[in-house]
Amino acid sequence: MQQTPVEPDDDFQLLVDVLPEPLKATVRALPPGEVLEVVMDLGRPPEARLVNGSQRLREQPVAATELEHVLSQVGPPGEDNRAGIERTLHRVSAIRNRKGRVVGLTLRVGRAVFGTIDMLKDLIATGRNVLLLGRPGVGKTTKLREVARVLSDDLRKRVMVVDTSNEIGGDGDIPHPGIGGARRMQVSRPDRQHDVMIEAVENHMPEAIIVDEIGTSAEASAARTIAERGVQLVATAHGNTLENLVLNPTLSDLVGGVHTVTLSDEEARRRNTQKTISERKAPPTFDIVVEMVGRDEVLVHPDTAEAVDRLLAGRDVGGERRSLDGGEVKVEEVPQSTAPLPPPRSKAAPAAPAPNTGPMRVYAHAVSRDLLDRVLRELKADAKVVGRVESADLILTLRSRANDPRMRRIVERTGARVEAIKRNSTAELRRVLRAAFMMVEGVDEEQVREAVAEAEHAIQRVLSEGVVVPLAPRSPRLRKLQHRLVSRYHLETVSHGSEPVRHLIIYPLGAEVDAALQESEAEGTA
Repeated sequence: MQQTPVEPDDDFQLLVDVLPEPLKATVRALPPGEVLEVVMDLGRPPEARLVNGSQRLREQPVAATELEHVLSQVGPPGEDNRAGIERTLHRVSAIRNRKGRVVGLTLRVGRAVFGTIDMLKDLIATGRNVLLLGRPGVGKTTKLREVARVLSDDLRKRVMVVDTSNEIGGDGDIPHPGIGGARRMQVSRPDRQHDVMIEAVENHMPEAIIVDEIGTSAEASAARTIAERGVQLVATAHGNTLENLVLNPTLSDLVGGVHTVTLSDEEARRRNTQKTISERKAPPTFDIVVEMVGRDEVLVHPDTAEAVDRLLAGRDVGGERRSLDGGEVKVEEVPQSTAPLPPPRSKAAPAAPAPNTGPMRVYAHAVSRDLLDRVLRELKADAKVVGRVESADLILTLRSRANDPRMRRIVERTGARVEAIKRNSTAELRRVLRAAFMMVEGVDEEQVREAVAEAEHAIQRVLSEGVVVPLAPRSPRLRKLQHRLVSRYHLETVSHGSEPVRHLIIYPLGAEVDAALQESEAEGTA
């Protein structure tokens, strides 16, 4: 069905009527369907913001008396600096100076539009909880208003709208007809939204609740409480994409929350990940997440739990891309990453170490670049710091940021190594970089190079031929260095023999390592 305005153009004229007399004729002459906002800032020419750009309404700047005239028509703004025009969806937002005086106004045109949720109607009808994400102005509130109407009028549900800023149901005590038969609870102060959400469930027995702009941890907690009581919840939240939401510590609970876990050595090898990873903490509050790409295009994640798990694993989340074309809904599957999770004890061998052909390229991800430059100079490492993560051989990151989904996707594609540090300090960077560049204090440089070359050659043989390869006897420090190098390829290593002929033995992936040899590990290097 084509999108057609619910209210006649007279509703737009109600907004025009609150403007100062000199501006009325100019704004009235504009095409009503094109106007998004009228902006009035003290001492500047007024502007109309249209669907395709802005238009100056006159050259004469706005006077203080003109701002006062508009405020006298709509009433003083509340604590959220918003006011409205009764029985309409228009919004008047104020900008104040440090003394509290209004020095600017944004008069936003509100419209109820039919057909805006044709792309999502099947999702709403399932009774599952749906979360809408998208940048400001993309039409989230318009869709939420239409959801309220469809749930109450078409699906015959008991619907309660929690209307904090009166954007969904309009200003005044009587809700705008755009929400259909849904009931509306207004919120006295923005910081009480979570209380009103709970009150709506406890006092009015709704089957569905509509909430605009969940933005605090208290509201996220109230949303979970509502969902646990079996009430359908449809809401919007601050954030453009699912990835934004997952990385937002305040709101990530809406999609299950994120916590850091430490895996055992065996589990880390099985998963082919670092020992410290981020995982979803609980079932999501919202079963479905909809990213609003544009007014007529959305990206749907029909299984929030699966999408978040893939995101935290650094894989593409996929989804359904839906769009309106001539009133017809088109659905296109977005492919997920083709890289599967590694199976237990995978026989697939990683690539053998390639010979070093130049300085190692190091990228600082949430790490001080100045500190990194200083430590690299101090260590005289053959490395250079690069400005793009895509071109790095080695990525240094904080442990708290080690599972950044975007970085993980790039690592999966480029094969770069990731090393995590606890904090931004020279000691931490020195420790990690010494390990990365195979530097051993108190050992001759030539001996280090020889031990590394021997280990790399042995790794190539184990990976390509699947044979067991013993290494030459080395000092404890050099054996530890060799073990660290071998562990990057998820191969088994065991120390064998007694000093001074103790040496490492490298086993292929999945090989059965002799238990007695494992018990002989005295250095903790296997």
